[in-house]
Amino acid sequence: MIKDMEIICVGNELLIGKTLNTNAHWIAKQATTMGITVKRITVVADEAREIATAIRETLNRKPDFVLTTGGLGPTFDDKTLQGIAEALNRKLVVNMKALKMVKDKYEAYASEKGAETVELTQSRIKMATLPEKAKPLPNPVGTAPGLCIDQKKTVLIALPGVPSEMKAIFHETVALQLRRASGRNTFYEKSIYVDNLMESSLAPLIDKLMQDNPDVYVKSHPKGGENNPHMEIHMSITAEDAEIAKKKLRKVATELSGVVKENGGKIIVFE
Repeated sequence: MIKDMEIICVGNELLIGKTLNTNAHWIAKQATTMGITVKRITVVADEAREIATAIRETLNRKPDFVLTTGGLGPTFDDKTLQGIAEALNRKLVVNMKALKMVKDKYEAYASEKGAETVELTQSRIKMATLPEKAKPLPNPVGTAPGLCIDQKKTVLIALPGVPSEMKAIFHETVALQLRRASGRNTFYEKSIYVDNLMESSLAPLIDKLMQDNPDVYVKSHPKGGENNPHMEIHMSITAEDAEIAKKKLRKVATELSGVVKENGGKIIVFE
């Protein structure tokens, strides 16, 4: 069975266009490659109520995984932990494992600078104050731990918004969990680049192709203009059996190539 995921990205900087949401793009690509289907990506402001509402709505859809990014740091606007606690109706408590992770990181930073003592300020303790029964995830390159919570049939994972920290925690702990859940499922894809065929002419042909091959998803992506049509036609499938999946993709690609040529299109690149 194919597992599914939703991604929630937290940050005003994403909503006002200051920061490009590369985290969502990267996570979606990683998950898809592992055979996990990403159903939805949501972006919310740095407000506990907004975060809580988004998490509740997501959990109501019962995905297998929910990944959040952003809002785990020490500043006043880092409110993801508060939002998660509110959504799950859990108290925020100092998690001793998380506190040790934070303390160890600051002691390491202090040692590098020749300092002997480290003060656990409220801002630093804040990063270790997690919803009850949350499991902290070590952050190999930063200070704020991630967290993991089993919520009935959904696994909720919160990661930092700093891309290097998010990726480090993902590679070290999250990827293995996703691979175990997806089993043998793998994502396969092919693309054909076509000239001289407008998308409006191709649309009914793709519809017919997908009806005849329901396991393969076919999507056209225009790259040129109506007067100079150039497009990518992307084909993809998620399946357990690699050979069967590749065979189905080859079949659709062959049929698509024939349809394109029959309707006056010119295949430029096949990859």
